[in-house]
Amino acid sequence: MLQLRGICRSFGHVRAVHEVDVDLQRNEILGIVGDNGAGKSTLMKIIAGTVSPDSGRILMNGEPVEITTAQDSRRLGIEMIYQDLALFDNLDVAANVFIGREPTRGLPSLLGFLERRRMHREAAALLERLNIMIGSTRLPVGVLSGGQRQMVAIARAVAFEENNHILLMDEPSAALGATESATVTELIRDIRGDGLSIMIISHRIPEVLDLADRVMVMKRGEHVATLDARSTSVEECVNLIVAGAPAATGQA
Repeated sequence: MLQLRGICRSFGHVRAVHEVDVDLQRNEILGIVGDNGAGKSTLMKIIAGTVSPDSGRILMNGEPVEITTAQDSRRLGIEMIYQDLALFDNLDVAANVFIGREPTRGLPSLLGFLERRRMHREAAALLERLNIMIGSTRLPVGVLSGGQRQMVAIARAVAFEENNHILLMDEPSAALGATESATVTELIRDIRGDGLSIMIISHRIPEVLDLADRVMVMKRGEHVATLDARSTSVEECVNLIVAGAPAATGQA
């Protein structure tokens, strides 16, 4: 579905990503693991259009595409949830779900008025469909727990899923406890069942192995290996992160 070939990106003398190939298959969860500075976030930002590669190719369904802005990425059906979630604490749940895509009546370019009732109605229906328990779409996001905030960010990313094909997630459970992390993990499984392909960065290797179909290991900006999550282990992933190995192991 999504292919990256020979992707490179440097920041000054720092080689953040070097000659990296990625294959994200349809309806797959691909985990990406590696130490800080391995290039994981840079690679994901290249796909999201917030960082441009110095060289390499990006293909969707075998066809070359150009992603130079976040708008390019979104037009291709790619959504990203950043580690900081990019939520607005002073706005309510419904406003955060619809941010940047607010329905209006009247002339939007002149005196368009937000259809707030519609926003709350559709946001509530979305949360119910995703089995997200928050209480009210009128609650300010700032009063929600970390797990609830993460779920609002996921709901926003899939709210317009008829146009979405790929979801990128940077450390979705980094700030969560065990219970909230398990709830978010279950939600990710559920939305994958709706036909999304998902790419996840995480330092929690056991969680990645439990959730992902395949795991891609990166080290110092390079692709070390891609492994079947069902047949690898935490120990093997850690050894690859520490020692490195020839790239493309298990690559489909």
